[in-house]
Amino acid sequence: MNSPETLPAQRLRLAELRITNRFATLPGDFYTQLASTPLPSPYLVCGSEHAAGLVGLDPGEFAHPEFIAAFSGNSTLSGSSPLAAVYSGHQFGVWAGQLGDGRAILLGEALAPAEPMGTLELQLKGSGKTPYSRMGDGRAVLRSSIREFLCSEAMAALGIPTSRALCVIGSDMRVMREMPETTAVVTRMAQSFVRFGSFEHWFYKDRKTELQILADYVIANSYPELQGAARPYHALLAEVTRRTAALVAQWQAAGFMHGVLNTDNMSILGLTLDYGPYGFMEAYDPAHICNHTDSHGRYSYRMQPRIAEWNCYALGQALLPLIGETDDVYDALSVFKPAFESSMQRLWQAKLGFGSSLEGDAALIDQLFALMAASRVDFPYFFRHLSSVKTNATHQDETLRDLFIDRSAFDAWQSDYRQRLTLENSDDAERKQAMDRVNPKYVLRNYLAQLAIDKAQNKDFSEVKILLDVLQKPYDEQPEHEKYAALPPDWAAGIEVSCSS
Repeated sequence: MNSPETLPAQRLRLAELRITNRFATLPGDFYTQLASTPLPSPYLVCGSEHAAGLVGLDPGEFAHPEFIAAFSGNSTLSGSSPLAAVYSGHQFGVWAGQLGDGRAILLGEALAPAEPMGTLELQLKGSGKTPYSRMGDGRAVLRSSIREFLCSEAMAALGIPTSRALCVIGSDMRVMREMPETTAVVTRMAQSFVRFGSFEHWFYKDRKTELQILADYVIANSYPELQGAARPYHALLAEVTRRTAALVAQWQAAGFMHGVLNTDNMSILGLTLDYGPYGFMEAYDPAHICNHTDSHGRYSYRMQPRIAEWNCYALGQALLPLIGETDDVYDALSVFKPAFESSMQRLWQAKLGFGSSLEGDAALIDQLFALMAASRVDFPYFFRHLSSVKTNATHQDETLRDLFIDRSAFDAWQSDYRQRLTLENSDDAERKQAMDRVNPKYVLRNYLAQLAIDKAQNKDFSEVKILLDVLQKPYDEQPEHEKYAALPPDWAAGIEVSCSS
């Protein structure tokens, strides 16, 4: 699950970044060209050296006024063609009609020598009103911007496909949410910000020409290997479906919950996109809802695979005019279940230290999750400490045992687990190393993010930087940061996260 980044050696000044905007070459109905609304008296909150390295940018540029001006939306990068894209989507399963970049401006794309596709789009979120803002003010608040910044970089370090975050630029300007809050702009990076809803937009408007233009654009720029396919649009749907299935399997294995899996928040590249009321599972509950405005639990932890597949069907519906036959759409979508199940099996095997799948493993895993749910066992803490179980120990592991209310039931499970481990061809030390490479010690718990936000709202950004550094090495022991891996305090259970940002 963890794939360390190989960053380029060059370090460019901001003025040396080569910016283009291929999306701006599409017909004008796909977007509105406009500049960001200036942010009063902007200042740097935090920047990611790892994200900067993806485009070869020198992190020393973070502190320069030109950098702050460019990524607050107060100036325009050379070569940029700023625009807000239009799209539509299903929100909580209901067709919402036209949406679009209501507070985001796509600056363009920079050459990305560390990325296989060669470019990364740069997008400012919170940069002011656009024609798609509806009743919104086009701004993002500091709280949500820090949460998106930290989680984008944390997910990348976990090896989970995601958009990235270059920096957060803050301002003392206030906007009203549940209460007055200061504003910020977060710079997001991805190979493309095209989403399922981008295709739905043209399908529901019955504009096949634009639908095909968009599909051809995505294939040419993001899936060039499909250009020679006999049925390129069928192949596109199948590959997006496969990537989506693999992505949601990684979410489940990491205990990550997106919170708002609307079709307009689904990436055509299979990336984690649009961080809002997300959360990492702590006290294990398969029905856990991380977004307190999701009153029916549509986007709960256990529903994520089903909803991701539903969203792929919505994309398939949108691509039907290009694919031609309903049976061919279903054929492309049929890859979801086997892709998800095979990914999920592989991930659970790795997390439990199994080198291969054996008969009885599924039952053993089901038993474990039933015990965890009954005792609301902390998800990341349990799996990280599971690697310490000794195969031939004569006593039970007390660190794990103390997490369960029914200790005798866990003792029985642990005995079966040890018996299963005897069938592996590795010793305890090798297995521990392998398990610790896939079970993170550090995840972005909501209370850790909140502590960093509380300090940042008083202009102390030190905790944001510390937390970023810790989360960029989630599998390392980092004994100097042990407190960030501890079980959460009791007050953390009262934190509520919603769509408001």
